[in-house]
Amino acid sequence: MDRNVILAIVLSVATLLAFQYFGPKPAPAPEKTTPAQSAPADQKPAQPGAAAPAAKAETPVQKPAQSTVVEKEVTVETDLYTATLTNKGGTFKRIELKKYRTTDGSKPIVFSANAAMPPLAIGTDEEFSFAGAIFTPNASSLKLDASKKEASLVFDYAGQSGQTVRRTYTFHQGEYRIDIKDEVQGFPAYYVTLGKEFGMHEKDDNHYGPVVLIEADRKEFDATGLKSASVFKGAVKWIAQEDKYFFSALVPKSTIDEARVIPKNNDSLAVIKASGQINQFMLYVGPKEMDTLEQYKVGLEHIVDLGWFSIIARPLFWVLKFFNGFTHNYGYAIILIAIATRIPFIPLINKGQESMKKLAMIQPRMNEIKEKYKNDPQRMQKEVMELYKQHKVNPVGGCLPMLAQIPVFIALFNILRQSIELRGAPFALWITDLSAKDPYYVLPIVMGATTFLQQKMTPSTTTDPMQQKMMLMMPIVFTFIFLTMPSGVVLYWTVGNLLAIAQQFYMNQKAKAAVAAE
Repeated sequence: MDRNVILAIVLSVATLLAFQYFGPKPAPAPEKTTPAQSAPADQKPAQPGAAAPAAKAETPVQKPAQSTVVEKEVTVETDLYTATLTNKGGTFKRIELKKYRTTDGSKPIVFSANAAMPPLAIGTDEEFSFAGAIFTPNASSLKLDASKKEASLVFDYAGQSGQTVRRTYTFHQGEYRIDIKDEVQGFPAYYVTLGKEFGMHEKDDNHYGPVVLIEADRKEFDATGLKSASVFKGAVKWIAQEDKYFFSALVPKSTIDEARVIPKNNDSLAVIKASGQINQFMLYVGPKEMDTLEQYKVGLEHIVDLGWFSIIARPLFWVLKFFNGFTHNYGYAIILIAIATRIPFIPLINKGQESMKKLAMIQPRMNEIKEKYKNDPQRMQKEVMELYKQHKVNPVGGCLPMLAQIPVFIALFNILRQSIELRGAPFALWITDLSAKDPYYVLPIVMGATTFLQQKMTPSTTTDPMQQKMMLMMPIVFTFIFLTMPSGVVLYWTVGNLLAIAQQFYMNQKAKAAVAAE
């Protein structure tokens, strides 16, 4: 395969990387995300138990309670977070994580409830009329420690129309998991929401907003601007609100009717509808730690979107953490994984480089054939194939190593971009955060220089001046793309370039020795 095809492949990979990093993450089109979707949200729920009269009767009962009862807060402290709950709606006001801080390190990560729609608000319809209802808590504070590893907090509500709610939160020392049990009376069906942006903190180019998991299939939605609802029935594993590194998820542990993502005041809310009198859920509010999420065995690990090649990415992620286990530095772990992932391709790369050299040697003869038979394409193709056969050249040999490595690189690219383990992880000298860009752009420039050097060392298979100019532009294009990428990604690519240069140098010296021996 000649150099213009190689150029096309390389530029395609560059375009793919740029799109994944810089490109938008559009929400799936409403009404078409799954065959199990039902009607749009502007059609009010028509399932048995929607009970519009009950919802209307309940609304005026709640309003006086909101204005006459003083709000009370309940604090729950564990080794991982401090949570503040309120008797207004029996919901969370905030959760402050103890082990994670903002990117500048100035303050801890805090998930705050939106006053208009707090997390875990409930209601008989999508208006969540009980979000402001006054509940009675059974404690004013809870503190978990080594001697008290589990504790429960109960909120009770009794309405004048016979509707009652008992919500029990069970907290666990050493876990971000919170178990929820709702016991309701007088509700043919009720709705629970994660609220607006609860579990979402840092906005960047990654997805930011609601997610619904159907089996192992993620359905993503924008955090704002949703035009209509999407409804999911059947195998709903969980609903979530996510940013790049943190999220909240509500996992049904009992049978539910459906999950929805609905527009509400220009925000997108993830909602669960249930009709049972006793409904149990698992709430997770915290970091996207893969090991932690996998242990629950409810599919929470799918909140980390490792892209098309996740089947490759997950074992590679384990290898990366294994290397970090004895280097205690993710920068060195990245270098080791760059070496380890290249080793299996060494024989293939050697054959590819040999093919490139042979192609370069016969290039003048190929140009003669193309000129001689330019008006007879069939004869030209026949003569070229004879030339390949005569010199034992595989025309696609130079591209196979590159094609084989693309899935591995894209898998690693997604790991290094999205792993919270690399958030704030230092490498050396000026690289203090492998998840952030190089503040002085040293690594991207070194990466561009090594790309240029690698290109100059690779035998040319074309004499076309235009193609040669385009190849010279490739290091500049790559440098521009990598300028703002996480330094961990740039480090991996740079190490790969250095290994390729060393291997090409070895092959060039071997070729020179063979020529001298002749």
